[in-house]
Amino acid sequence: MTQDHLQKYLFLVLGLFAVLSALMVVFTKNPVHSVLYLVLAFFAITGEYILLNAQFIAIVNIIVYAGAIMVLFLFVIMLLNLNKETEPHKNPYLKFAAVITSGLLLIVIVGSLKAADNAIATPYQGGKGLIENLAEVLFHQFLLPFEVSSILFLAAMVGAVMLGKKDIK
Repeated sequence: MTQDHLQKYLFLVLGLFAVLSALMVVFTKNPVHSVLYLVLAFFAITGEYILLNAQFIAIVNIIVYAGAIMVLFLFVIMLLNLNKETEPHKNPYLKFAAVITSGLLLIVIVGSLKAADNAIATPYQGGKGLIENLAEVLFHQFLLPFEVSSILFLAAMVGAVMLGKKDIK
């Protein structure tokens, strides 16, 4: 078995592991277990980045997402001590807005994946480093999806604040 075949199979195994752990995030009832499955998904995605020769993104993924943000999520979940009895019922319009926003995110992801065939195997260019190549591709070829995803993250933060605030009666 050649090294290319080994990398291909490892890529598929890590992808399957990332998808399965992401599904467990959604379907697990306990929020602490859900966050831990999300950490496993981040580690699998980091392995994918390493196989794609994107070491900078892999390190940032471990430090920022699997480290800082997941610790913050766990802290907030444990601090809130969510129970079904104390959780207020949300307005159906908020659920409708969440479905619409999720649909828009799906459209952006599908559109990005259609254009991703050219960017997956970007060869190493002579005098430039990996970070400079990443910045060039990100801010030239994928500027619009990058900005749209930042707007979606902003909308997700506003939605989290809306869902988390207490209703004033």
